[in-house]
Amino acid sequence: MTGGGEDTDGLVTLQERTVNLINQLTMPVVEVALVLQKHLKALMNTLSQHADAVGQPLPQRAAAPWPIDTETAGSESNFALEKVMDIVDVQRMDILDTLIRVTLMEIDVTVLDAVLALRQWEHLVRTQLAQATGPGQLFSPLAIPEDW
Repeated sequence: MTGGGEDTDGLVTLQERTVNLINQLTMPVVEVALVLQKHLKALMNTLSQHADAVGQPLPQRAAAPWPIDTETAGSESNFALEKVMDIVDVQRMDILDTLIRVTLMEIDVTVLDAVLALRQWEHLVRTQLAQATGPGQLFSPLAIPEDW
């Protein structure tokens, strides 16, 4: 198991690589959301199995998506999910998927640290998805804050 400083360095590497790729590919919010969901689901399965095996509850910050500010959320709209799925760029999503998977293996952080890192991204994406008032906004590039 790696030490705290190495974990932090690894998580910075994950953050930098992810920011650079998302910006370089001008990835839409919905595509980033789908890739994050895939990784979080797999990591949460592993984390849940470990927690069950040792008889400990999951940490609250890891167990579920972080709450978003519902006051900034857009109006409730119904988007045709099938239509959205037909439009996503699967190759672009595969590139982000591979980057996250390879980086997580390379940096050798705990599953909990990986979940928390991706929960931060998930929170950013969910906030932007909640503000979408039409299907076109789902395909707007993910806006990453300068200090991210």
